[in-house]
Amino acid sequence: MARFFYELRKNNNSSSKSAGKFFAFSKSVETLDNRKMSKHIAEHGSVYTPDVIYGVLEKYRTCIVEMLLQSKKVYIDGLGTFYTTLTNAGGGAESYKKFSPQKNISGVHIRFLPEQKQDESLASTEFIKKAEFVNIADLANPEPEEP
Repeated sequence: MARFFYELRKNNNSSSKSAGKFFAFSKSVETLDNRKMSKHIAEHGSVYTPDVIYGVLEKYRTCIVEMLLQSKKVYIDGLGTFYTTLTNAGGGAESYKKFSPQKNISGVHIRFLPEQKQDESLASTEFIKKAEFVNIADLANPEPEEP
């Protein structure tokens, strides 16, 4: 089972209903770029060398961006779908004719929706079953004191 690290933080917001309670936050221990992912994939018995895998990943990345900019969604089997959303500036245009993308659109965002098919689901309820949760504080101190 995969080890999923978390960190406990106390809610110090005195006006909150949950003030003084502790909550778990995911804690990443490393960020893998395409080079590191390529090496990792190659270590799984791939017939391709890391440099070939890197080239494919880089091409895939640039093509995903290209397709998103053409108003297309990109679905990666077993992983999920990348798509875009827009942020509108201010209170919107006063009329259909007065709308201007340059004036009224303030942002384009790339979003991701995890795989939803039951047998490959990365939805929260399925993903949680695949993880062994480890408090990151336990790595440094097996018996941490309460903060």
